[in-house]
Amino acid sequence: MVTAMILINTERRRVAEVAEALVEIDGISEVYSVSGNYDLVAIIRVAANEELAELVTGKMVAVEGITHTETMLAFKVFSRHDLESMFAIGM
Repeated sequence: MVTAMILINTERRRVAEVAEALVEIDGISEVYSVSGNYDLVAIIRVAANEELAELVTGKMVAVEGITHTETMLAFKVFSRHDLESMFAIGM
């Protein structure tokens, strides 16, 4: 499983609209509205890097209102929760 966090800037008045569009994309498990330098953080969980590439370069570019993104790939998870089993259903 590939997990990534995408930090997103949006057009000023389109934060909620962009978040709602993103959360409908398969592979995006959560979208958070955040404070700081970014407007949104999307959590991505997909089976392979190819799916991540298609999600970012194929599906996210079609969402109107995104002005900038920065993608971070997770190398390893440190958690008390078994996230792998929670998100493995149907993959």
